[in-house]
Order: sequence, then structure tokens, then C-alpha cells
Amino acid sequence: MVARQSLDDLEVGYDIPAKPGMFESEIQTPAMLIDLAAFERNLDRMARFAASRGVRLRVHGKMHKSVAVANRQIELGGACGICCQKVSEAEAFVRGGIRDVLVTNQIRDPLKISRLASLPKRGARVIVCVDDVANINELSRAAQSADTHIECLVEIDCGAGRCGVTSPQAVLDIAMAIESAPNLKFSGIQAYQGPMQHLVEFAEREKAFEQVLTQVTAVLALLKTHNLHCDIVGGAGTGSYAFEADSGVFNELQCGSYAFMDAAYGRIRDQSGKHWSESEWEHALFLLTSVMSHVKPDVAICDAGLKSQSVDSGLPVVYGVSDIEYLKCSDEHGVLADPNGVLKANDRLRLIPGHCDPTCNLHDWYVGVRDGVVEVVWPIEARGKSY
Repeated sequence: MVARQSLDDLEVGYDIPAKPGMFESEIQTPAMLIDLAAFERNLDRMARFAASRGVRLRVHGKMHKSVAVANRQIELGGACGICCQKVSEAEAFVRGGIRDVLVTNQIRDPLKISRLASLPKRGARVIVCVDDVANINELSRAAQSADTHIECLVEIDCGAGRCGVTSPQAVLDIAMAIESAPNLKFSGIQAYQGPMQHLVEFAEREKAFEQVLTQVTAVLALLKTHNLHCDIVGGAGTGSYAFEADSGVFNELQCGSYAFMDAAYGRIRDQSGKHWSESEWEHALFLLTSVMSHVKPDVAICDAGLKSQSVDSGLPVVYGVSDIEYLKCSDEHGVLADPNGVLKANDRLRLIPGHCDPTCNLHDWYVGVRDGVVEVVWPIEARGKSY
């Protein structure tokens, strides 16, 4: 695999977009750029917050899909481990040395279950979500066959309308079945409310969390009457983490985008009404693009189109330049409004992606920059791992 070769063996522009020591102006574009100083400050801020509330931080690897980024979150950012969504993502992280992995999803395909059950042989703690009693026998048989153990969280649908059960009794029934299944362990509950994360106003998110807390509290009360202990009461995301941390109920945060931030999360407002990009988190991830055409006086064309970014959460925002706007895109091109004609061919621009997760999934490498100079180039090992 190319990603496992030494950077010295790879050729800029063919295998990789940059090498350490290059200037930002020399990076081949479009490329995923990490402002390392901002990234590290985001990690430190979340680590200090979680520690101050006495809760664990388990970062969501589906956001960045990179072993190097996950390791920085563990080493610098206080994370106990990672989350991911797919078995193939978990395999990539475990191969890379991550030793505590939660698959925050249901795994039902027999081959996928077999692959999941083999991961503890690599020295990893493996946890998976369950919302169906029938899945317990499937997981148990695979773990027995592999001579491994899998931990399970019962997933609650607390407003996302996706996977998960909705009643405390259903949680109890599944938890008791896990406890009695060979080679499985009941480790707690998963209660993540996805749509709440992107409610712009603080009061909207606070109100949505009230329903989550009511539901989770009822579940825990019923489990306690049957002497079922939850090592993990997990959920939370970048949009709601403070509510879970201050609830006295959740003990594990599972945030992802805080480390990089994107344009969608940058629009979220805190309690004082400020956007998070002004008060909470810094934009640390950028899609670096180059101007490739400027034959029209007020319009420039850049090389960052649909093949290098996801626009499901809106178009990217041009960073640090007030009079340039990203207007639209096609497969290979981005159209920029440049009313004052300040851009010229080969100028580099930093774009804040609309949605970081699917944008990162389109790239092979992160180029880490500090003070305008490339410091690291990290492979994105789990990109495209959707099975």
C-alpha cells in the first residue's frame, strides 16, 4: 500500500501533495491542510473540558479516518480511545495500533461480524452497538469461534430516528441477553442524538437535550433495579457535548468535528449568541485550492470542485479573505466571486469545508502546516472504508 511507504520514497505531485519542509505555496492542490497549532489548541481545550467534568473523551474517528490524527487525540487530547462507524474503519485503526475501539453502529452481516470478532486478537478492546436480541446470538457465536470477547452497548433511539430501541424495557431485555451470552459483555448504553448537534441556537439544543436526558435517566433507573452496571453511558457530539458532560448521567463524550471544525459547525451559536468559530473552536482543517483561471475580471476559477469536497452541508467558506466568495462548483472547478480582481493564477486559498467528514473521505493525505511550512504528511488510512 502506498500509504505505508516512507515519504522519502514517494514523489510529490504523483503520490503525495507535499513533503515536510515545503512552503504552503508549494503544496499540490486541492489538498487537505491541517493548521497544526489550531488543531492542537482544539485538542487541548476539549481535553481540559472533559477532565474538569470528570468524564471520558472517546473521539470519533469517522470524522478524520486517520491513525495519526487519532494518536494525537489520544496523546495530546486526553482521549481514551476512538469511535468509528464501520468494521473496515475499525480494522484500519486497530492495524495502526489503536487499542480501544467502539463501533457506534449495528453489525449484522455474518462476514462483518466474523471480522469484528477477530479484532481483539490484535490486542484491542472492541465494543459494538446492539439494538436487536437476535444480533446477540450472532455476535456471541462469532466471538466463541474466534476465542475472543466483544463488549456491547445497547443503543437507544433518542431522537435521531435511525438505529436504536425506544423503551427502557427493550434496553433491559437486550442488556440481560448480552449478560447471559458467552463471550459477550454488557458495557452500557449508547445515546447519541444526531440532529441536535446542528441546531444553531443554544436554547434549541438545550431543549432537545432535555428529552434525551429524560429517556436515558429512565433507562438507567430500570437497569439499576436489575443490578446492571453501565461502564459507558455514551453519546454527545461537538454540538451538544457540554450538556452531556454537565448532566451527571453521561460519563463518555464521543465528539469528532471539534478537532477540525467545518463551516456547518462554525455557524453554531453558544449561550451568549456568538458563533463557535469566534468563541469555542478554531477552524483547523482547510481544503487548500489554487486559482487556475481568471480571464473574467470579477470571477476566478479554482481547482477545488465536487471531487475534492462534500457540499451536503453547504458550500465552503473562503478563510481569511473578506471580499472573495465561493459561489458554485462542478466536478473539477470552483467558481469564486472576485469583484475587486485581487486574485491571480496560482494563488492559494484556504477553504473551510461545509462538512468535514465526507470531505476528508475523498483524500489520501493530510498536510500538516505550522507557520506556513509543511511539518507532517499523514495518510488517511480509513478513507473509503465503507463496509
